[in-house]
Amino acid sequence: MKKSSLRSFLTILERTPSELRGIMDLAKEIEREPGRFRDPLDWKTVGLLFEKSSTRTRLSFEAGIRQLGGGSLFLGGDIQLARGETIEDTARVMTAYLDMLVIRTFGHDRIEAFAAASGIPVINGLTDEHHPCQALSDYYYMEKSFGGLKGLRIAYVGDGNNMARSLAEGAAVLGAHLTLSSPADYSLPDGEVTRLNRLAQESGGSVRTLSDPLEASRGAHVLYTDVWTSMGQEAESAIREKAFRGYSINRELLSVADPEAIVLHCLPAYRGKEITAEVIDGPRSRVFEQAAARLPLQKAIMMFCIGRER
Repeated sequence: MKKSSLRSFLTILERTPSELRGIMDLAKEIEREPGRFRDPLDWKTVGLLFEKSSTRTRLSFEAGIRQLGGGSLFLGGDIQLARGETIEDTARVMTAYLDMLVIRTFGHDRIEAFAAASGIPVINGLTDEHHPCQALSDYYYMEKSFGGLKGLRIAYVGDGNNMARSLAEGAAVLGAHLTLSSPADYSLPDGEVTRLNRLAQESGGSVRTLSDPLEASRGAHVLYTDVWTSMGQEAESAIREKAFRGYSINRELLSVADPEAIVLHCLPAYRGKEITAEVIDGPRSRVFEQAAARLPLQKAIMMFCIGRER
């Protein structure tokens, strides 16, 4: 078993503000001069264990691994884990073959068990409760777009899901002002929002909920949304579509936002549901530039996890 003091990246709050800032600063360097970073993963192999579908997370990690000089192994649902091998046994075996592991899975307890049993860094490519790589990438892109995060007002309209949670944690640590607008039965727990808002006051930010999406969007610099029905919730689709009616980023919400506001979506998007085609394909949309930012940020996370950020 490898003995390692290398770092995992499981949630935003498990990393310090200075560590998150260091990752974002490194991503800027990588984006500015990608040719300088051709070998941090030389002779290293990164596994990608994905139990859920993926486009941007898989592509950005696989491309990033190759561009950093490493090799990747994609592991889907055909490994022995799917036939009943324990997480702990699988993690120990993977430690013998791999230098780092990216996991996309269901319950967050699964990735925590992997990280506890393995001797290599584990990166959260998405769980039901958290999506930290996407959230940090989004804050990286927002900072680049506005020149900073302090004072930035973000309105998140939609499901209080893993994306909402990781964005809220990011706002609390990085000092942005986030307003979450969700139907009553689909919002983040009040106690969690209170705790994150208390933490945000230390960084100069805030986290709050506001049920009316129009009021939540008023004066916002960023309008952000995600799908109404996440992976694993397909059976609830009809119920959710009824509950989320009115929680769509459209021309009306954009009209009350800041005149220079931009629109973000972590994708995939369902036009006519959580966002209108007019908005996502319009001049204020930055969703594809947002997606492109995943590549340098993912590279920076991997370099941080193996201690090569300096």
